[in-house]
Amino acid sequence: MRLMLISAVLAAGLLPACTRIPISEGYVADEQLLASVQPGVDNKSSVQRTLGRPTMAAQFDGRQWYYISRNSKQLAFLRPVPSAQSILIITFDAKDVVQKVERRGLEQVASITPNPDKTPTLGRDESLLDDLFGNIGQFGGVPAGGPPQ
Repeated sequence: MRLMLISAVLAAGLLPACTRIPISEGYVADEQLLASVQPGVDNKSSVQRTLGRPTMAAQFDGRQWYYISRNSKQLAFLRPVPSAQSILIITFDAKDVVQKVERRGLEQVASITPNPDKTPTLGRDESLLDDLFGNIGQFGGVPAGGPPQ
């Protein structure tokens, strides 16, 4: 009886460890503010006043701004699994006026599984000891004629 009571208390104590931990990352979107950005009406400064600084901007021309948010859940020590994602892409024209506003979601999450095999490289396959002691004896002493002048 006492053993059952102890095991029940232990099981009840360990049960919260099996719950998924919610993780929120990135831009916290307000739907009313997002809906207020209008193509042909707003420009970069009005978008920045309304939505704040973007999560990131296009690297080369700066004509696209990205507002990214992601919700994930993680079970104990396992890798987080995305449960929701929102990407707001605002494209500007040459005069910095909003040209279009796009939304993308969880379909943009790519699942990449690395290849567990070794990647072939050029050169020799050396061990740690070869790297540490491989140069011993590779360099000669002073040439027979003496040091160069």
